[in-house]
Amino acid sequence: MPFAAVFIRAGGEPVNTRSVLLIASGVSVTLVTVALARLSFGLILPAMRESLALSNTQAGHLGTATALGYLALVMVAGALAARHGARRSILLGLVFVIVGFSGLSAASDYATLLALMALLGMGTAFAYTPLISLMGAWFPARRGLVIGLLNSGVGTGLMCAGWIVPYLNQLDADDGWRHVWLLFAGVGVVSLLATLVFVHDPPRRQPTGNTLSVSERRRARRAVFRHPYVVIVGLIYGIVGMTYIVQAIFMYSYALAADIDDDVAGALASFMGMLGILFGPLWGNLSDRLGRAQSLTLAMSLAFVSTVLPVLSPSLFGFAAHYVILGAAVTGMFTSSLAASTERVNIDQAPLAVSYVTVFFAAGQLIGPTVAGWLIGPADAFRLTFGVSAALTLLGALLGAVLIKLSKRD
Repeated sequence: MPFAAVFIRAGGEPVNTRSVLLIASGVSVTLVTVALARLSFGLILPAMRESLALSNTQAGHLGTATALGYLALVMVAGALAARHGARRSILLGLVFVIVGFSGLSAASDYATLLALMALLGMGTAFAYTPLISLMGAWFPARRGLVIGLLNSGVGTGLMCAGWIVPYLNQLDADDGWRHVWLLFAGVGVVSLLATLVFVHDPPRRQPTGNTLSVSERRRARRAVFRHPYVVIVGLIYGIVGMTYIVQAIFMYSYALAADIDDDVAGALASFMGMLGILFGPLWGNLSDRLGRAQSLTLAMSLAFVSTVLPVLSPSLFGFAAHYVILGAAVTGMFTSSLAASTERVNIDQAPLAVSYVTVFFAAGQLIGPTVAGWLIGPADAFRLTFGVSAALTLLGALLGAVLIKLSKRD
């Protein structure tokens, strides 16, 4: 909480206990619904797969179920938040992930596991994107900084999970993974209580006595979906989703295939996570001062450099530079994309705009691993795969330049 206060004060806005508690509660939501519900699964999977005798294909389908649950309801979550308030959507999402965590701690039937993993994705959809729009509405002048603080919670959750999961598995080799899911459920309950007490919807611009008709709401939604600025942000965010998930899944394997020591490669990946925590608020502050389009273009340009280096030089230097540069840039891509998606729409439509661009992101996360796996193939064509990924990232940077031109017209 003092960390949040320092950065908000540095941005020139007044600090009060309510604001700090609001931001801290939001950080807990991102920690639970993104870090624990989505990104920590890879750490839990090996012990879970061995205990339940799952095949690699079955294990892969569990991850796909989460992604599909997220993609299926992310737009529904945005519409719910826009109509009934982001707070209700966030609370519903937290309930979903708590039920999912609790069920996974006890389930063994594969069909039940699939349903529970999908529930985690649904919970992330209902909680994360409405949270981003809610925080942006409370802190419009420091939207980027606050979103950066929220995304730092993701890195914090991953670092904690990276220590807790192996520890519990060592304590109980058979059921340690079940204790992990149960612990996640407990953390989710704490986040739910914090949200109930400290997270509230901002005042709406639309007077309560003058509600929009069905046709007016449809026109408002179409205006968001067709807004050139929002569409281009969505395309860039889709590229981020596609290329980042490919990096997360295959870059470590690429390093090992290039004869990099596994301990060294693991240390580089951990260091990248630490950099993400540190640079989250910095990117948010930069986007507030420099502009969303400018900071997004800069982050995509750095991501391009980081991706192309191990393609040109698959050596220790190439991989070390990749992890360091991407660690510095990754939160900039996420923070700037989400902040940019809301700055050209009405405050009441901000949850819908965030959900809309997140559909592109989720689609990219579904497509990326499949295409990358096909490109790599039995020949281990990592250089080709990451060459394509670098080209897509460069395209994202060029689209960012288009955003800069559009922002200058307004």
